[in-house]
Amino acid sequence: MPLPRYTLRQLDAFTSVSDTLSFTAAADRLALTPSAVSQLVVELESSAGFKLFERSTRRVALTAAGKEFLGAIEPVLKHLRLAEAAAADLRNRAAGLVRVAAPMVIASAMLPRAIRDYAGLRPKVVVRIRDAAVEQLVEMVASGDVDLAIGPDRPTGDDVQRVPLFESPWVLWCAPDHPLATKRTLRWRDLRAHALVTAGRDHERSVAQMRLGLPEEERITPIDVVDNISTALGIAAAGLAATLSPAYVGVWAGERWGLVMRRVTAPEVVRHVCLYRPLRRVTSPASAGFAEALEKWMKAEGPRFTPSPRRG
Repeated sequence: MPLPRYTLRQLDAFTSVSDTLSFTAAADRLALTPSAVSQLVVELESSAGFKLFERSTRRVALTAAGKEFLGAIEPVLKHLRLAEAAAADLRNRAAGLVRVAAPMVIASAMLPRAIRDYAGLRPKVVVRIRDAAVEQLVEMVASGDVDLAIGPDRPTGDDVQRVPLFESPWVLWCAPDHPLATKRTLRWRDLRAHALVTAGRDHERSVAQMRLGLPEEERITPIDVVDNISTALGIAAAGLAATLSPAYVGVWAGERWGLVMRRVTAPEVVRHVCLYRPLRRVTSPASAGFAEALEKWMKAEGPRFTPSPRRG
């Protein structure tokens, strides 16, 4: 059965006249002339095949068929108005789903706070966090598995944009009674005599890259590479080894594990935390809006997650 050729303007005119029982009042509501409203109702009656109103010089009343027809179309118009409201929310970045990938510390300690603050402005935007290894972030954005990603700096192709947010130096984390905890600052050669563990292949590669510019006598090699930063921090807390990571993990290392942070200098190596956005894929208004807010939030709040070195 083909769909009837009713227009929304016709249906809107019909319901307005039904509510007011006046073509003049309906015209005022719709910002039209009474003759324009009358013409729309006549067109609707022609398409429907029956009279909707009984008209006289004194009154306007729904016909029996008009009453039944009104009952049938009111739910339709209600859903159409809800659809228009939803479309307006989407256009205004006020609603939608956003998927964000991040490594463990950022996903658990930083992103939830940024989402909480954004929810106060855009309560209909739903943000879902995806835990991911650092080396997976760029590919997840490029493939469309997530809308955005945030994490340490990684190389990107021409399909993903990298936006630097804040800097975080590479530091050493160790137990308070560790021999290295007695020093205020460390040189890379100071680490050679001590067991080190790193978390993730990304950290392993980063540590290896740091070694390239050092003299042979100052180069260091981790004794082990674990998958998760929480494991590396736990090993360090037990005094089995020290670990190297960006300073922003201090939200875990200091508060949860009671570790001491020591900066490693000569040279000091700095890591950038970045936001990753797709370049070739059209993103939703909700994703674009959250990305802009997240960039501002991280640039303002991110450095606060980098603690100052403790005194020895």
